[in-house]
Amino acid sequence: MYETNIAEGLDLAATALCGIDWNDIDEVEKAALEFFETVAAEPAIVRSRLDELPQRPELLDLCEHYDILDKVVLFSDDASGVRIRLHLFLPGYYDRPHNHRWSYASRILRGQYRHYLFGNAEIDDQLDPTKLPVLQVREEPVGGTYALQHTMVHAVVAQPDTVSLVVRGPAVKDRFVVSDRDTGEAWWQYGAFKESAAEAAKKRMTPERLQEVVGRLKGWELF
Repeated sequence: MYETNIAEGLDLAATALCGIDWNDIDEVEKAALEFFETVAAEPAIVRSRLDELPQRPELLDLCEHYDILDKVVLFSDDASGVRIRLHLFLPGYYDRPHNHRWSYASRILRGQYRHYLFGNAEIDDQLDPTKLPVLQVREEPVGGTYALQHTMVHAVVAQPDTVSLVVRGPAVKDRFVVSDRDTGEAWWQYGAFKESAAEAAKKRMTPERLQEVVGRLKGWELF
């Protein structure tokens, strides 16, 4: 019975996230905090899911590897659109100012990053996202938690080997904006539904890479 509870623990803990109003960022933060505290108290539920991933193609197929970031998907619910991921930031990680197609909450488990917040950007013809000023700069340390509404433009510069646990809600739009303040350019990016099979395959994490990432997470004794 104990093994069954551990194996099902992450799904049970995630259930509450599937029923919240993801448009209410205060509710998102409260529900995410409860989830993060559950995981902190019972790290075995994440360790068990990591061990299961090679036999869970529906999750493994969603895991992604980039030159400076790994995304490990621990939970995905098609009905609610909720997804839970681990992010491993690799050396040299930074991103351009952008917003998201969905609201999310994050907790830093290892390392830290510098977080730049630019403001709301539901882009239209009258708003140039490259000219949004930085309104807040935060250091996100171990244990730090925040929730971000999908219209907020932000950017992250992470220390190497920073790890975060992310809960994201359902997509509420087809695209998000990315801006390059150095060149003055901005463009739209779209979700996976717009990708070709070749594009999806290029970023999909291999079983070998997953094994390497899981080994590092366990070596750091995060779970």
